[in-house]
Amino acid sequence: MPKHIGIVACSAEGASLCYRTICTEGPRLLGGHAHPEVSMHTPSFEDYMVCINAGDWKGVAELMLGSAHKLAAIGADFVICPDNTIHQALHHIDGRLPVPWLHIADAVGDEALARGFKRIGLTGTRWLVESEVYPQKLSARGLEYVRPEKPEREEINRFIMDELVRGIRSAEAIAYHQKVIAGLKEKGCDAVVLGCTEIPLIIDDGNSPLPTLDSTRLLARAALKRAVS
Repeated sequence: MPKHIGIVACSAEGASLCYRTICTEGPRLLGGHAHPEVSMHTPSFEDYMVCINAGDWKGVAELMLGSAHKLAAIGADFVICPDNTIHQALHHIDGRLPVPWLHIADAVGDEALARGFKRIGLTGTRWLVESEVYPQKLSARGLEYVRPEKPEREEINRFIMDELVRGIRSAEAIAYHQKVIAGLKEKGCDAVVLGCTEIPLIIDDGNSPLPTLDSTRLLARAALKRAVS
């Protein structure tokens, strides 16, 4: 029997994309209409945002831990979190987790290495891009990384928080992301991390100036592989 996947969700759009990916790609591994058992838990998104805006990453971590405990209690064998930003709080609860936690940046780093990329551009919320979530995981694999300029981080953050997490997909957001990714290409990047789980809703290999590393779907596929291994 495949293992039971628990999803520690934060924002709805990214979490639902991760869930759909697990369920729609599961049959490739299991046949028919089969996919692993999946459960999801999330507190109110506002609970997370109050902590994030206050810089209270220990508070963020406690919300994550609460979800992990509830998922473990209903049988999840391991958990994933389709939200890049809050991974910077994970170290606060590493030793208290009830079940294993698959790290989203590990899934992305492994894919970047497998595809032979060398220098990775970062996109995502300003909290994520300014954190060490991806630099640590990429550097551990011998990969370089480039952050967008501060004004670019702020504008991408605005599009994410005002539009993408609300399910709004504007032409302006697409064009701005393409502009920033083109700038990362000019700085020598050979791929870009879509490091907000909502960015894949508007950017993919079909419209990106660089090959994309879709963190949402890569995490879902890593979870599928773990569930059937």
